[in-house]
Amino acid sequence: MGVEVDSEQFGGEELARFGERLRESLRVLEELLARPGFGHGETTVGAELEVSLVDAVGGPLARNVEVVEAVCDPRVTVEVERFNLECNLPWWPLAGRPFERLERELADCLAVLRRGAAAHGGRIVPIGILPTLVLGDLGMSSLTDAVRYRALNAALVERRGGPFVLSIHGDDDLELETTDVSYEGANTSFQLHLRVEPTSFAAVHNAAQLATAPVLAVAGNAPTLLGRRLWEETRIALFKQSVDARDDAQRARHDDPRVSFGRRWVRDGALELFAESVALHEPLLPLLGAEEAEPGPVPELRELRLHQGTVWRWNRAIYDPAGGGHLRIELRTLPSGPTISDMAANAALMLGLTLALARDPEWVEAHPFKLAERSFYAAAREGLAARIDWPGGSRRADLLALELLPVARDGLVAVGGVEPREADRLLAIVEGRVRAGQTGARWQRRALAALELRLGREEGLRAMLERYLALSEEGAPVHTWPVPAA
Repeated sequence: MGVEVDSEQFGGEELARFGERLRESLRVLEELLARPGFGHGETTVGAELEVSLVDAVGGPLARNVEVVEAVCDPRVTVEVERFNLECNLPWWPLAGRPFERLERELADCLAVLRRGAAAHGGRIVPIGILPTLVLGDLGMSSLTDAVRYRALNAALVERRGGPFVLSIHGDDDLELETTDVSYEGANTSFQLHLRVEPTSFAAVHNAAQLATAPVLAVAGNAPTLLGRRLWEETRIALFKQSVDARDDAQRARHDDPRVSFGRRWVRDGALELFAESVALHEPLLPLLGAEEAEPGPVPELRELRLHQGTVWRWNRAIYDPAGGGHLRIELRTLPSGPTISDMAANAALMLGLTLALARDPEWVEAHPFKLAERSFYAAAREGLAARIDWPGGSRRADLLALELLPVARDGLVAVGGVEPREADRLLAIVEGRVRAGQTGARWQRRALAALELRLGREEGLRAMLERYLALSEEGAPVHTWPVPAA
């Protein structure tokens, strides 16, 4: 969604031409993926980090454009909400000490963002959902002033044909309707990009799907929204519901939503996922590029890439013409924060498990896909306490995570070529988190429970965020954070 958009409305002719270009792009991509040697190369990893911008008292600060202009850094860009920013990191080889590089890149980017925010009276918070948000902070006026966001909102609203309904149940239920997609922007994530060769794409993608539930269970960092205590990873429910553009008839038929875990294990490779996106989802932004979808050394396939960017699978196939052309899997489930070391540890667990499981694809695919999907949502709701359906039997997420740490280490070291000390250092953080029973989400819940006894819910959330900010900047992993006294 970083493309330039010059129109907020599109007609039937534009949609028809765009649809033709998509179908032609699939043909070209099929030929490209069959080309000997295409997409081969070393395994690389990259990342995107989304953060919230807050003012002196912890409320959202709608100055993201000004911060981007102040930092003048090509890695930094705006996000959907005026109080959101995104940092796009480069990619580098997975082998060696990739997470040390990841930590350096994150530290440098956060330092740049903090300097830019300070110039406008703001602060930077890496957190799944900003806990101090109130109803008045969201709505059309909160969207970043960019044509692409208004156009995306208009397209989703038109297809929905009625209000978007948010219904999320937890300790405090949330039920509301909204006429725009601004609530999607309340989410801030930490997304990984793993380069995958075409011939191994199906195995790696399926492995990532299976790995997602236990990783998400130990990584939760978004337990509140609008003052309600909801899921451990409320982002998962919020994102799906806030951009659900299906009309009443489509929802009654259980048509695929644009945000989903997927439909089945991938059988044939990346083309299958691109073709599904085209077949199942109407284009939202039918922007035609100058290039026809003709085979060439490295075709841009601009329309297909744009369309894929508006179908938000939690583990998404990416085609990129850069570097001679390649495929990636965008791993989209992890939350922003709490600290750099926590995010690096989450990345190590996710990548290590994925690489290890991909070595035995038949073992993964023998597990019913619907159980993997069910476990994903259970992990988002309940975190460490979730029951995870896993090959060989169901386990509680915390116990399963401890079982899987050696598997992840093997994937990092034996498959990915990561130095053993690097893998051990980061997986030890995950182990400490599981044994302490304290994820970012659990720390937030515990801190809020203590603080609201004397401050009330609203001020308790602000006080909790202030402690979160201080501890996050200190950098110690979240499982070591003290909970404030009541």
